[in-house]
Order: sequence, then C-alpha cells, then structure tokens
Amino acid sequence: MPLSSTQRALIAIAVIIALGACAFGVYFHWQHRPLAAASSGSAPDLLDQLPADAPAIGYVNVATLRGLQHCPLAAVLGLTSPGPQADREYAEFVRGTGFDYTRDLDRVAIAAWPQSFATSAGASAENRLLAIADGRFDEQKIKAYALKSGRIIARGSVSVYEVPGNPSLSFEFLSPTRIVLASGRSASELLTATDAKARDPGTQERITRVAGAPIFAVARTDQLPVGFYSNFANSPQLERLARSVRGLSLAGQPDGEKIKIALDAECDSMTNALQLATLLDILRMASSMTLSDPKTRRQMNQEQAAFLRAVVNQLKVSHQDKWVRLTLDLTPQMLGAPRANATDPPDGRPKH
Repeated sequence: MPLSSTQRALIAIAVIIALGACAFGVYFHWQHRPLAAASSGSAPDLLDQLPADAPAIGYVNVATLRGLQHCPLAAVLGLTSPGPQADREYAEFVRGTGFDYTRDLDRVAIAAWPQSFATSAGASAENRLLAIADGRFDEQKIKAYALKSGRIIARGSVSVYEVPGNPSLSFEFLSPTRIVLASGRSASELLTATDAKARDPGTQERITRVAGAPIFAVARTDQLPVGFYSNFANSPQLERLARSVRGLSLAGQPDGEKIKIALDAECDSMTNALQLATLLDILRMASSMTLSDPKTRRQMNQEQAAFLRAVVNQLKVSHQDKWVRLTLDLTPQMLGAPRANATDPPDGRPKH
C-alpha cells in the first residue's frame, strides 16, 4: 500500500528530528570532554624542590630555547645575547661573577607569591619569589662578589648569602651546578624552610598539562583575597566571571621561528566558561576597532601599535567544557625584529 503524502512528510520530519538529536548528542558529548592538554609531559625535577604552597609556578628551559637554530625568538628574547640594551651594571656583574645568563644558565624554576595572591595582610606586604637554577657557576667568584655589599647569615648548618637591595636577595648553592635564590619578605628564611606538604592535585594536574613545553607557568586563582575583585566593582558580570576562574595554565612551544602560546583558564562550570569565552571574543573585536581609530594610534609609538594589532588580529578564543583557551603565535616581528621580507605586513596578516 503506497504511503500518502502526509505519511511521507511525517517520516521525513521524524528522520530530521532523529538526525538533529544525534548531532546534538555528539556536540554535547564533545563539549563535555576535557580540553586537550596544550603540551603535556612529566614535571621537571626542579619543580620538586619548590614549596608546595606557592600559588604561582613557572619554568623555562633556557638551554632548549638557546639550542633552537630556527627560532630567532631566542635571540630577540635575549637568550643568546644580552643585546645592545645591556647596561653597564650587568656588564660589571658578568665580570665580577663570571656568570652570563645567555651562556651559563640552562634551566630555572620559579615559585611566586604575588601581592594580589596573598591571603592575609601580613603576606601582602611585598611580593615573594623563590628560584632554583641549573647552569655553570663560579661559586667562589659569586660569593666574593656578594660579600662586597652583602653578608653571610647562618641558618642552622646552612650559610645563606644576603645582598641588600629593593628587594633584597638571598641565595645558597645546592651543588656546583645548582643555586637557589629568594627575594621579598623573609627571603633568607624562605631558602631554608622545610615543606613536607604535597602539592594540591589541581595544581599538579595543571603542571602535567603544560610540562612538555620549554616555557610554562601555572597559577591557582581560587583563593584570591577579596580586595583583588574590587577592580571589577563597577561590573558585576566581570566580577562573577573572574571569581569563576579556578586556575590558569600557560605553555610556550617553539614552532619554527614562532613560539605558540596557549593560555588556559579553568572555570567552575561550562556555563561560565562559555560566557567568559564570549566576553573575551567581544573584547578582542572591540579592541580591533579601537586600534583602527587614528586618535588611539597617536597615543602609542609605531612598535606598540604594531604589536597590539598583531595580538588582536592573531589571538584566538575557544572554549570546551570548563576551559577557555587563548592561543597566539608570537613572532620575532611582534617583538621588534626586522621582517625577512620588508613587504610583509607587521601584523601577521597575509598580503592581498
């Protein structure tokens, strides 16, 4: 018995609904999958010696970047030469200590307690920082140089060298090829503090997601003080979205002459992640329009305007599940290096 036109229409509608439901199911499943790691890997051993309670952690494998023959950014960033802007004070430091970071520094891991991350009035007095570095050091020359203006402080069985400044700096050698330095409040005490606590799982997971990159950083943002959010007092929506971010992860991965930058913000819900991604995209488009205004460009020099145009034109915003990702290809030209082809536009857009 042949189908009537009404029956055929109903069957077609049912098929369309079924296909739509399948498509929605696939999309819903994909959106709820964890965002792929920017550059996953095992955490470098240097990070094991950083205090577990640090809200921000960074790492740079200088030796890897220095050895990249096709990465001119290493030179632009000053990893192969201090460049023409190196001041007389640094030149004197190199002569006095025998240490030049462009030649002798291999790896550095940093733990930071920024003022805006402090959770108590006492901790917010000034920034604190602890760095552990591997490289080639002339221990005796460095100690002698420090004692010209500094002193030795005994911390139990450990001799810590303290150099005055703003902020002051304290350091000790862990081995002939490893040094630990601290600055900020109670810097010398920070060097000798024993921390048996394990790093919280959230921070450890963020480190694993980016530890395959030679440049990475992670930060907890779920315990920021109330004062931090006062910056958003005039915008309740911005304050709510800022409070929804639980952590940040940054990875920099060399790719030819570029370094691919990925910044992930982990939110407390998929809804807030979607709203944050939408807001960031709106701000990106608004910034592009603002930079097109001659009045705005007159307030900046040519290099600043070119850099901001490149960032706005190349920055991509995406989201998946609870994550929002910003990606950007950092090029030597964005940092002021001359272009290989003078006819190429400075903002990274293709020629027409």
